[in-house]
Amino acid sequence: MPTRDINCEIIEELYSQALVLADDARTVFDLRRTDTAVQPDDLTRVALSIEGLRTTTRLMHVLAWLLNQRAYRSGELSAGQLARSGRLPDEPPADADNLALLEPATRALIEEGETLHARVARLDREWRANAGEPPVEELRGRITAAFARG
Repeated sequence: MPTRDINCEIIEELYSQALVLADDARTVFDLRRTDTAVQPDDLTRVALSIEGLRTTTRLMHVLAWLLNQRAYRSGELSAGQLARSGRLPDEPPADADNLALLEPATRALIEEGETLHARVARLDREWRANAGEPPVEELRGRITAAFARG
């Protein structure tokens, strides 16, 4: 699969952004808060748990995809290995009823995670659509065509 369609700087920038969001998510969705003055009710705690799991899963999938891309570009993964294990899974969006129970900052973090996932999913789709034939097959086809022309 070609590397020329996704710039390494883009991968690194997205990776940095995903790490920051993952750290923010860890902080926001930690239900072991020491602040006893602000304790959410049971429904809010359930909504926070559900959306926390969705958000962290979404971010971990993005990080795994980006790490696979980095490994491929550094030669640690072959094109075949990347093709087999490098697809970004689809993720369900946040539940509107749950979002209504959460604080605006938490909703914003969830939205940032969804936006990042959508960007990386678009890159994944484009990368797979542009992958075409493996480079060896492409070269073989060009050589065959050159000999056919004489």
